Amino acid sequence: MPSQPVVSFAGRSRMSPKTAMLVVPLLLAGLSMLGPFSIDTPFPAFKRMGADLDVSTDQMQLVVSAYLLSFGLMSPFHGPLSDAIGRRPVILGGCAVFAVASIGCAFSTSLPMLLTFRVLQGLSAGGGVIVSRTVIRDVFDGPQAQRLMSRVMMIFGAAPAIAPIVGGFLLQAGPWPVIFWFLAVVGLLLVALVAVFLPETHPKERRTPLAVGSLLASLGEVSRDLRFHRVAWAAALSFAGQFIYIGSAPIFVVDLLGKGELDFWVFFLPMISGVMLGAWVSGRAAGRVSGRRLVTWSLLFASGAALLNVGLALLPTAAELPYAVVGPGLIAVGTAAAYPTLQLVLLDMFPRSRGASVSMFTFFALLLNGITAAVVTPWVTHSVLTLALGSTVLVLGGMLCWVWHLRTGPRPVPAKAPEPIKPTESL
Repeated sequence: MPSQPVVSFAGRSRMSPKTAMLVVPLLLAGLSMLGPFSIDTPFPAFKRMGADLDVSTDQMQLVVSAYLLSFGLMSPFHGPLSDAIGRRPVILGGCAVFAVASIGCAFSTSLPMLLTFRVLQGLSAGGGVIVSRTVIRDVFDGPQAQRLMSRVMMIFGAAPAIAPIVGGFLLQAGPWPVIFWFLAVVGLLLVALVAVFLPETHPKERRTPLAVGSLLASLGEVSRDLRFHRVAWAAALSFAGQFIYIGSAPIFVVDLLGKGELDFWVFFLPMISGVMLGAWVSGRAAGRVSGRRLVTWSLLFASGAALLNVGLALLPTAAELPYAVVGPGLIAVGTAAAYPTLQLVLLDMFPRSRGASVSMFTFFALLLNGITAAVVTPWVTHSVLTLALGSTVLVLGGMLCWVWHLRTGPRPVPAKAPEPIKPTESL
């Protein structure tokens, strides 16, 4: 018997439940795509941006790390704020500020000015990217939640493949600022869609007090829980093994593989195909395979793919296609199959503070990715082999954290769903 909604959508909406189950996941995926689009769309323009701003390729990596680090530093606060005032206000405000920051990037005339607005983009983007993840778990429980989370991830997974292609085509239409004008339009479009289609899923009866002490207390409760750290780092490290390729895509595609600004698809297509395949596996496994088993086998697959990637990097054909992109694509299959379940495990650890849980997880993951882009990437992008080795260390680290959780943590018990609350107006 399929699981039923934990609570109906609260707020005003004229959509039928069937329509909502189609529209809302698409909208949540769109909000999640804001992050990859912010990172990947400017990639094809890095050379032009560097020439116009008179900075080196290594300095241009700061455009990625400034966004990621600021996103990570702000991420602990978006979720608890949504626990206190509701999901919609935080999402709407974040998308609106993101649009303004994107306009600032388009007008930037120096690297410090550009980085300032990239920081503002990072501080605001989490309003949509982070909080949107809690909406599905607000409404659904059990296998249905996993299926919908996987569906969102499948749609979201297309973003890193589409974004650099879009960036490349935008460059054919104008100078590099046109990319940030495009991001501004995306932000404003999301504001309009959320305002029209997304009801409030966190009613007043379940909200936490809007006080600094309460917000910090919820974050403290999450961050002190060793169970949370074991699962969060399993997810963050394994994904970082995939992200190290995404964060170094300009170097990997252009310098190591010798391709041009319109050729990013040769890397992102197999990578994101892997993400979508892994998310599909996760959705199909919902209700058929236990979460523990699914995560274990998925991370074992990712670890095996990482080791295969090192083997391929040792061959004379290491920098040739398709050999250079097979490993990253297979790693993506494993991490994407595990990721929806890992997120649900984290959300169910703190059913009254889901926003705080997803915020702290995002904080650790994005901080790790920011450090990876700023510190690790310059050390591992000398060759295809060193990049493969760096990815393998991260994936295996994630696997070890999950094994640690299995050996020392209590056997997970599905969280008891809170009593349904009568909505002010259901769909």
